[in-house]
Amino acid sequence: MNVQELGFSYAVWQGLCKNKCKVHIKFLVLSKSIILRLIEKKKDRFFSKMAFRYRSDKQEQMDEEQPDQILVSVFHKADFNHRKVGFSLKSSVLQQGKSLRKYFILALIFIAIETSFEVIIPYLMSDIIDVGVMNRDTSIFINRGLWMIACAIGSFVFGLLYAKFAAKASARFAQKIRRAQFEKIENFTFENIDHFESSGLITRMTSDVIVLQNTITSGIRPLARGPLMLVLGIIMCIAINPMLSLVFFCAFPIVGFVMVWIVSKVAPQYRLIQKTVDALNGVVEENLVAIRLVKSFVRKDYEVDRFEKVNEQLAALNEKTNHYAFLNLPVFQGSMYTVIVVLLLIGSQMIMEGTIQVGQLTGILSYVLQIMNSFIMMSNVFLLLTRSIASLNRIDEVFDEKPTMVLPRKGKEVQDGSIEFDHVSMKYSKEAKEDVLSDVTLKIPSGSRVGIIGATGAAKSTLAMLIPRLYDLSSGNLKVGQENIKDLDLVNLRDSIGMVLQKNVLFSGTVRDNLKWGNPQASDEEILKAIDMAGATELIERLPGGLDMELGQQGNNVSGGQKQRLCIARALLKKPKILIFDDSTSAVDTKTDAKIRDNLAKIKDLTQIIIAQRISSIRHCDQIVVMDQGKIVQTGTHDELLETSPIYKEIYESQQGGMQDD
Repeated sequence: MNVQELGFSYAVWQGLCKNKCKVHIKFLVLSKSIILRLIEKKKDRFFSKMAFRYRSDKQEQMDEEQPDQILVSVFHKADFNHRKVGFSLKSSVLQQGKSLRKYFILALIFIAIETSFEVIIPYLMSDIIDVGVMNRDTSIFINRGLWMIACAIGSFVFGLLYAKFAAKASARFAQKIRRAQFEKIENFTFENIDHFESSGLITRMTSDVIVLQNTITSGIRPLARGPLMLVLGIIMCIAINPMLSLVFFCAFPIVGFVMVWIVSKVAPQYRLIQKTVDALNGVVEENLVAIRLVKSFVRKDYEVDRFEKVNEQLAALNEKTNHYAFLNLPVFQGSMYTVIVVLLLIGSQMIMEGTIQVGQLTGILSYVLQIMNSFIMMSNVFLLLTRSIASLNRIDEVFDEKPTMVLPRKGKEVQDGSIEFDHVSMKYSKEAKEDVLSDVTLKIPSGSRVGIIGATGAAKSTLAMLIPRLYDLSSGNLKVGQENIKDLDLVNLRDSIGMVLQKNVLFSGTVRDNLKWGNPQASDEEILKAIDMAGATELIERLPGGLDMELGQQGNNVSGGQKQRLCIARALLKKPKILIFDDSTSAVDTKTDAKIRDNLAKIKDLTQIIIAQRISSIRHCDQIVVMDQGKIVQTGTHDELLETSPIYKEIYESQQGGMQDD
């Protein structure tokens, strides 16, 4: 190997000059393996630093690259609990590496050239000992020594080139997989997302991608070097002495059996490990989202115990897996040293008989070290591949998820704000026995105001989510803007609808950045107008920095009522044809609620759908829909429903009674 062989040559030169060849030959055979190990460790650290430095220098450039088009595999994974053992070459994950093929090929070529140089060095070394040292031929030593120096320099240079292209290939491959996964998830319908846990999707984009990246970074080198060094080493051994070369062939069956046994033990464990990481991320995610609730109920100890159970399970799985995985090194090293001892015993006898020379035995021992090290490298590669296949299959589950929503090739545009439900039924899962919405028929004219009220679980929000086609119908027809919703362009449909959901979400960034989600090109004047219509002018004036105030994650530094008004302003900036309020003023006081209603009433041709628990929020509507257990029980105005609907009357009286008690 490179530098250690130069040191070896230098020692031979010293021995020749002092005419103490026999002493130095014994010293060389004893010290060669020690020198080799020390320099190999330094070399591996150098390559690791080179790979890390290259990734750091190129990360900004890689972030600007656009990923290839996502190629979805033909295979569709219907059962997510089913465990895939192997993988297909048509895997969508592997398809992401097509554009990086040149980097992988160059890395393999450079490592092959580096390995070829290394394999030649022991052959030159044996020639120096047998011809140069024994015959005291200085010209042989100089000639072979120069060739060894050239091989060492060539191996070093091509090793550096390999490190560069391997780092580039692994970093860009990971970047493409992460971006492709994110784009795929963004295209999911709610039904697709329901097939995965959010923590599982996060793990696939982080931990699983890192596993694949580490496999490429740590696996290309041994994957290329191992088989090449094995084949070339066997050829060179046979070329030196065929009979003595038969000794290490006896170790091959043992080594192969151990490798297969270890892989069979650890393969099922790696998928369990990644699923346990999903569970761990889920516990952490729930705790962080509900941290105020945890502290208010003093449930810290319970949450710590819950985390510790999953953490302990993950540790136990890792311990069990590593228990088998770490067996490969002592087994292979034991086999290697056993072969070396047997070769020394047989080789020394053959030297005594004159059938082999000292240099030939030294050369064979060097190649045996390379051959057995190649087995160790390949066993490590098999373990890396076993783990990466588990992660690859998990990522493929995201890519193989088929969209449940069929979009038209050339969709129509929404003409107005009219909505018509015609015997619509809906259920979240095709396997569900009962519909969430059942036989809903409702007509909403453009520009009208419609209130929806009902008990908790009456499917009011589900009805609203069908309008922007967040879910598809199970049966019936739905028209928006006088067109069948399945014939509409999805982007145009959702641009025509403003939604303020029951669970209000703000993102980290300034208030202005959050409001511009409604209209990225909105001017400050338009933003302030929308804020005024949402009854939030006083709020903006009180906020430190006004529109430039930084909001925390999920808007955690503003109150619930403030968050609702900012979300209403964001929806108004879209200038939608249809505006849906899903209990969006529940945290707003009655006076502000009335002001918002009055401001919205001034917008012409705006269809308003207001889902509320308070009758005061919807009594002004042109039409009020009363729902119960996924069905429309009755429709009418406030006065009509008080006369004809027992459910509506009961809600009204309970709220009026509460107001009187107050």
